[in-house]
Order: sequence, then structure tokens, then C-alpha cells
Amino acid sequence: MTYSLRKITLTTLMRGRADASITRSPDSETEELDEVYLHTVTIHGREFHKYSIDNQIAFEPVDDEEAERLDLQHRVFSRIFDGRLIFPPIRRLRRVLDCGYGAGSWAVDVATQYPDCKVIGLDISPHKNPDDMPENLWLQVDDLNRRFTFPSNHFDLVHSSLLATGINRARWPSYLADIKRILKPGGWVQLIEIYFNVQSDNGSITEEHALRRWSTQFMRSYEGTKDLRVGTRLNNLLLAEGLEEVDARMIPLPLSAWSNDPRMRDIGMLNRENINKLLPSLALYPLTQISRVPQQDFRELIAQARQEAETANLKAYFPLYVCIGRKPR
Repeated sequence: MTYSLRKITLTTLMRGRADASITRSPDSETEELDEVYLHTVTIHGREFHKYSIDNQIAFEPVDDEEAERLDLQHRVFSRIFDGRLIFPPIRRLRRVLDCGYGAGSWAVDVATQYPDCKVIGLDISPHKNPDDMPENLWLQVDDLNRRFTFPSNHFDLVHSSLLATGINRARWPSYLADIKRILKPGGWVQLIEIYFNVQSDNGSITEEHALRRWSTQFMRSYEGTKDLRVGTRLNNLLLAEGLEEVDARMIPLPLSAWSNDPRMRDIGMLNRENINKLLPSLALYPLTQISRVPQQDFRELIAQARQEAETANLKAYFPLYVCIGRKPR
């Protein structure tokens, strides 16, 4: 049995960084990772995954700087969700799939908290893998835009986080159908997406602000391939797929510590550093390489957007969408 998305992607299970030795899941058959998945390209001082760039899969950096940002973002999410890693009411976890594991922070925490649970993580790049992983965690390299070949009725939970910039626009219905198929009857999916169209809690951000121009240009650069508005549609997508007990909510993710609410102010304070890194990191390739924004203009845009993100009276936030659904028994 092949325990991966597709054989042709030469999936491997990796522990540690990309040059680490290969290990096998007890439930899987894997092939050694093809070198094509290890190649990187440097653009304006940041490292990108060449395979992802060439195949228009993902355009975020894969260097240590981005891994550190993703770990910080995970801590922000942990604060937002009051330390909860798993939202649905699941009595016992035996198998969990993490789609788009990034730097592996969520997968590591789940595997640590549930030592009797097998946790599988999928991502297209092995470059941000954590150095230390629990024995019950396996990270696989593969493209989530391809159909799953995991066994049906296999996982108690599928976690899918921040994949709007990685999943192709036309893939979403079949992606969610794949998730439903591999869930056990009564199993749950939880999805988390940021809608990168910056909003203002008091309506003070206009089209002239750098934050709004950042959002507009960032989203426009993805229009041909991705659906960056998918977070707003998760509820309807899960219902259309026949999932039950669907619950969706939007949480304002403050870009800095502007809120009068002590809890949200603390979240904004922690998120301030993440946003300072996120604005250039996520937009560097899309704006300079796809939309052909001159590098000097890009630097000026980022500097202005960072300043506005910290301007308390703008009350800037990104809408954060969280959605869960259960497969019928």
C-alpha cells in the first residue's frame, strides 16, 4: 500500500532538515526523495523552493527566516485559540493528517500532546522541517494539488491551515472531497485561512493606504491560479460536500496592539512581530516576480505598510476564518 498522495511525486518521510536520513512510517511504503524537491533559488536575498516556483504551487520563502516566522505565527494562533490545537469534540485520536505543515509547529505539538496518535504531515517543501520531532510524527513531501491516495475512512482528524496561496483555485472542491473520503465516519476536518484583504475596525483604511495597496497587489498577483478569498467560503464548501455539524467563524486578527480589549491587545502585541516579517515575506515573489513591481517600489510599499500596521488609530486586522465539519457516520 502506498501511503502518500501519488507515487510519481517520489514521496519520502523526513526527520529533521532536508539532508537528514529517511525514515519510514510503519503504515507506509515510500520512495527516496528525488533531488528535484531539494533545489532552491535565491531571489532578492530570500530562498524559494524551485519546484514550487516552476510548477506554480507556492511562492513563500523556504529559508530559516520564514521557518522562524511560521513558528511565531503558530504562537500567535495558540494565543488566539487559547492553547487549543484541536477544535472538534474528538474523544480519542488515533490518526491525524496535517495538510500544509509549514515549519511543523502544529504537527509537533499534536504529536507531543497525543503520544499514542500517529501524526502525518504533508507539504511540498522539506526545507522548513523541525530539527527535533516526536517518534509518532512523520512528515511527507508531496503536492496537495494532486488527488490523495490515502486509504478511505482512515483519519480521525484532518487539519488544513493557510493553504489559500498553495491550493489551485479549481482544486478546492476535489481537495475537500479527498478529505471527506479519507476521514473515518464521524471524523472531523478543521480548516484555518487568513483573508489577506486588510480591514479596519473603524473603517479608516482607504484605497490610498499602503496596507490596502499591499492587499490589492498581493491578491491580484494570485488571481490566475489561486483563490485567496476561499476563507470566506469554507462554510458553504463543507456543506456542499455533505459534511455535518459545520461551524464557521471569523476572528479579527489585529496587526498590532490597538485593541481596547486586554486579550486582543495581547494578541496584537504578539502578532506585531509576525506581521512585520509577513508583509515582505509573503509578497516578495508575487509582487516583484509576477506583478513586476520594481524592487525600490516594493521596499517603499513594505516600509509604509509596516508603519501603518503599527498605527493604533487605523485598527488594522486580517480576517481569520476557522471552520470545522464532521463526516456523516
